[in-house]
Amino acid sequence: MSNFLKDSAGDVRQVSRGWRWGRRSLVPRSAEEFVPANRSTVFRTDWSREKPAMAVREVAHKVGLEPLFRSQVRTRVEGLDVLERTDGPVIFVANHASHLDTPLILFSLPDEWRRRTGVAAAADYFFDTWWRAVGSSLLFNTFPIDRRGGTMAATPGEVLADGWSLVIFPEGTRSTDGWMGKFRMGAAFLAKEHGVPVVPVAHRGTYAAMPRGQGWPSPGRRQVTIRFGEPLVCGPDESVRDFAPRIKDAVATLLDEDRSTWWEAKRRAAEGVTPDPAGPQVAQWRRVWEQSESPQADAPARTRRAWRR
Repeated sequence: MSNFLKDSAGDVRQVSRGWRWGRRSLVPRSAEEFVPANRSTVFRTDWSREKPAMAVREVAHKVGLEPLFRSQVRTRVEGLDVLERTDGPVIFVANHASHLDTPLILFSLPDEWRRRTGVAAAADYFFDTWWRAVGSSLLFNTFPIDRRGGTMAATPGEVLADGWSLVIFPEGTRSTDGWMGKFRMGAAFLAKEHGVPVVPVAHRGTYAAMPRGQGWPSPGRRQVTIRFGEPLVCGPDESVRDFAPRIKDAVATLLDEDRSTWWEAKRRAAEGVTPDPAGPQVAQWRRVWEQSESPQADAPARTRRAWRR
C-alpha cells in the first residue's frame, strides 16, 4: 500500500511539472517570435513654455511656491555674479540629492534667468500620470527625459534651440545617501552639440532637509547652500568623453569650496587632490549620518579629517 501511494505521488508530481498552469505558453521563450517593445510618446510640454503658462507660473512662484519654500529652509547663495558675464542659454549642471534641488536652483536664479529656464525630469516618474505631468510642467517648466529610451515629445536640443536654459542632473536620480553619484555624459553631449556653455552648480544641505523617501522638509528650517561656478565651454577639439569629467570636477570643486574656502578648494583642485564627492568608503549608516548634518548658517563648515581618510 505504501509503495502504491509513493508511486501515485510521484505520478502527480510528474504531471504537475508538465501541466500548463494558468496561461503559460507551451512554446519555449527562445522559440517565440520577436516582438519589439512598444515605444510610447510621453506627455507634450511645449504649451508650458507659451506666454499664458509662463504668466501662471510667475504668479504661482511669487505668491505661493517661493514663499512656501523659504518658510521651510534657509538658503545661502554664492556665485550668481557669473551670470552677469554670461549670455544664455546655458546648461546648469548640478548634483542631485533631494526634491528640494529643483526649487532651490530656480528660486536662487535672478528672475530674468528663472523665467527662461526649463528642467529635465525623468519621464517614468514625473510623467507617469497626467496630473503629475501637468503640475510639474506648469509649476517648474519640466520636460521629460526618458531613461528607458522611449520616443520623446520634446528633446533638450529643441528647448535649447528656442532660447531656454536647462537644469540637468547628470546622476539621473536622487542620491540614496546624500553623496554624489556617477555623472552621465548627456549634459556634456548637449553642450558640445549645441555650442552652449555649462554652468556648474553645487548645493549642500538638501539631503539633510528632505532626504529621499521623505515627503516634506524636516522641521526647523534647515540651512541649505548653493554655489554657481564659472561657465565651462567644450573646446573645438575636445570630445564629450573628455568634457564630461571636467564638468564633474567643477561641481566637486564647488562642493569642496562650500565646505572650506575658495582658496583652499582652488589649491586642492590645482594639485589634483579635491576630495572625492562620492564620499568616504565606509559603512552606509556613516555615510548617511554625515550627510544628515546641515551646513553652518553663517560660514562654510570645516571638513573633519576623520571623513576624508
